[in-house]
Amino acid sequence: MSNPPGLSDSLALFPTDEAVPVALAPGKLPSYITDHRARLRARFSEAGAQALPDYELLELLLFRIIPRQDVKPFARRLLDEFGDIATVMSAPVPRLEQVPGVGPAVALELKVVEAVAHRMARAKVLRRHVVSSWAQLLDYCHTVMAHQEQEQFRVLYLDRKNVLIADEEQGRGTVDHVPVYPREVVKRALELNASAMIVVHNHPSGDPTPSRADIDMTAQIEAAAKALGLVLHDHLIIGRERELSFRAEGLL
Repeated sequence: MSNPPGLSDSLALFPTDEAVPVALAPGKLPSYITDHRARLRARFSEAGAQALPDYELLELLLFRIIPRQDVKPFARRLLDEFGDIATVMSAPVPRLEQVPGVGPAVALELKVVEAVAHRMARAKVLRRHVVSSWAQLLDYCHTVMAHQEQEQFRVLYLDRKNVLIADEEQGRGTVDHVPVYPREVVKRALELNASAMIVVHNHPSGDPTPSRADIDMTAQIEAAAKALGLVLHDHLIIGRERELSFRAEGLL
């Protein structure tokens, strides 16, 4: 028995799941697959996403990519590998493709969904006053950075009215380090005609406690900003469940 193109043979061995992959005639789906898909779609339409656990939301997404197979085992395998749906979406393509059955089409679809989520969160804060949209700003930072497997460094550039005019990723690194160049940070602020900045980076470990290197780097950026008449409002470290503000902690 063979699986549809792009899926590994190992996916056929899930005897406890609702449906076992079978060879299908063109244009036909067994009733146990069509009925299950119809039920999921109806529950989502009637009760919303909150009525579905993560693996069923993944199933709904995978229906379009894998139209001729039961995808429940596949969704569960992704969650077993990455832990939660946010980490599935933010996983790098090479890591996704290590999961049996994930080919280029599935990986691409997941990354498209991630990009849409990032754009939606970003739209809520760009061109908005930072103070009045602080909660949305934190939500955006968590959406974009909290589940990344590598450290990422971003700079949020603000105008004289503290309106966010640009959000730029300035570097990516390893699981515990990202290179940061204070001169480049402030140089870009001048290019954008920005008056202030908020710098943000994530800790893939999940713990936002700043390291000595984080504190030293922040001091260097603050000194470079002051020399050019710029203000460093805050440095946020994003963890899995919470963030840390240098300003709130008295570190800035």
